[in-house]
Amino acid sequence: MTGFYTLFYKEVLRFWKVSLQTILAPVITALLYLTIFGHAIGSHVKVYNSVPYNGFLVPGLVMMAMLQNAFSNTSSSLIQSKITGNLVFILLPPLSHFEFFMAYVLAAVVRGLVVGAGVFVVAIWFVPVSLPHPLWSILFGLLGSIMLGILGLIAGIWAEKFDQLAGFQNFIIMPLTFLAGVFYSIHSLPEVWQQFSHLNPFFYMIDGFRYGFIGASDVPVWQSLAVVSGCTFVLTVIALQLIKTGYKLRH
Repeated sequence: MTGFYTLFYKEVLRFWKVSLQTILAPVITALLYLTIFGHAIGSHVKVYNSVPYNGFLVPGLVMMAMLQNAFSNTSSSLIQSKITGNLVFILLPPLSHFEFFMAYVLAAVVRGLVVGAGVFVVAIWFVPVSLPHPLWSILFGLLGSIMLGILGLIAGIWAEKFDQLAGFQNFIIMPLTFLAGVFYSIHSLPEVWQQFSHLNPFFYMIDGFRYGFIGASDVPVWQSLAVVSGCTFVLTVIALQLIKTGYKLRH
């Protein structure tokens, strides 16, 4: 497992060396969202009777930061390696496709969890958090970071230039994240849009994660777990097959 550990360490070191950009910047962005939405409109919005809007908003912001940064870590690393030409130095060593996959995804999970922890620590200075079911939050945080790390890996393999990767992030990842109930409960939407939200796997990640914070959710937490686990498994199979066949990696 020396090759796996070396690649994993390289990926962690890659984002840690520029922590102002990869860790501090997302924390500040989440704090700005909390300030604008929480303090500007929080007193005018009611989501659950027993939960203030700020308490509802914090887990959504934490999860959103984790998902976006887990995706960015794998996708940006691969596209940079492709464009600079140093991907060959990763493909030459006798690494199995599973070691390649695990090193990139676990590094993405580390970045996602670090950013999420940073947002959480900053947020609790302004909003009291009770965490009645912390294990559910930990589970969905891990699954969400894994899933977006895998999705970033797939996007990084598919993209051949930064424009393609930016399109993937701006037209797929960002809309799915913002329409997943980060700032609102889907029960406040018309029936048609509620049904549309149930087709979004990001909604189940955020809803399950929020359940650990406030003890309430829009759908049963076991249903969210089943959807997220199923999507993660499907993406894992796709990513491993792409790496094994060398799709857009060996050319």
